[in-house]
Amino acid sequence: MTEKTLTIPELRAEGLKALRDRLGPAGTLRFLQLFDPGKGDYTADREQWLKDLTVDEITRQIEARRDGAE
Repeated sequence: MTEKTLTIPELRAEGLKALRDRLGPAGTLRFLQLFDPGKGDYTADREQWLKDLTVDEITRQIEARRDGAE
């Protein structure tokens, strides 16, 4: 069986139809609400948050969480 390569709009429409057929309208909406692309640049933000942390500090934080201290 040969499958036709769908365009992006066709793929979106077929995907939504499959969701509606399987989950119904309300289930489809609930499923789609799970996906939030967010905003910003997580990689740059993460680099900024972690720039001053050392391996020793990270280790200390992990051990503290394991011990229930944090």
